[in-house]
Amino acid sequence: MHRKPQQSSQTVGGAPPNPDPLPESYRALVVSFRRKLLAENKSPRTLQTYGEALRLFEDFLAEQGMPRTIVAIRREHVEAFMARLLEQYRPATAANRYRTLNLFFNWCVSEGEIRRSPMERMRAPAIPENPPAILTDEELRSLLRTCAGKLYRDRRDLAILRLFLDTGMRLAELTGLQLEDLDLNYDAAVVLGKGRRPRICQFGRKTALAVDRYLRARAQRRDADSPALWLGSGGPMTVTGIGDVVRRRAAQAGIEGLNPHRFRHTFAHAWLAAGGAEIDLMQLAGWRSRSMLSRYGASAAGERARAAHRRMALGDRV
Repeated sequence: MHRKPQQSSQTVGGAPPNPDPLPESYRALVVSFRRKLLAENKSPRTLQTYGEALRLFEDFLAEQGMPRTIVAIRREHVEAFMARLLEQYRPATAANRYRTLNLFFNWCVSEGEIRRSPMERMRAPAIPENPPAILTDEELRSLLRTCAGKLYRDRRDLAILRLFLDTGMRLAELTGLQLEDLDLNYDAAVVLGKGRRPRICQFGRKTALAVDRYLRARAQRRDADSPALWLGSGGPMTVTGIGDVVRRRAAQAGIEGLNPHRFRHTFAHAWLAAGGAEIDLMQLAGWRSRSMLSRYGASAAGERARAAHRRMALGDRV
């Protein structure tokens, strides 16, 4: 028999504390599901992503007058929600929401709240192959030239851009770097990746030089004793602040639509184009699944194939 959930100040994806007295309601179980994620030490970003998907589904159920008791939710309710998502978002976003709901309903089954998941025979939305364009060498040079000054901001932004370029770090990974995570003797940084798994990111000598120059400028600040690596005008920088650096420098360089994740695709392409081993790329990028390798390697895959043909063309050897 279920106990009535305690009132909590914790939220899921920005939703208000659970006021629902019915333990079998969708909202009450979402709160319990969040406790399960916390017990698994999921990252704040993962909690936010899952919470947003679950909140959107609840909002949809309420808007459409559909049941919000867990045992009454059916496949057609979820399918209607997915159809709405595909109207409003990209297929990749809808697929992410699908995976969150599927995980939640499977947890409900494992907890004995429902006998079968309403998503038992559903299929995730197909994601068309549309890899983002990679940054060209000329675009990268233009981007780095925007940080050629000697001001604190120039040195900081250059270090940020070069670390993105040289390591393929995720935005949250780079933002979360602490001073103690850097080792300039070995040109490496330790980041906390997805699943809260640490890994070592190597970088080159030019990046090490850019980071060293930034650290010397950083040491002159009043808040230099902060453990956070990146300092802005208001203290430690956030994910939004780092993203703004990339967008601002891209605008100065005349590059449209640049976001931090595009560096990750560019990094993967450059590694594979240079003949780097796929297994090494997976280790450096923090991927456990080869599907991620395929997704990121799809950027400029045709270019790499043509370059390989030029090196290996049989007709030129006979």
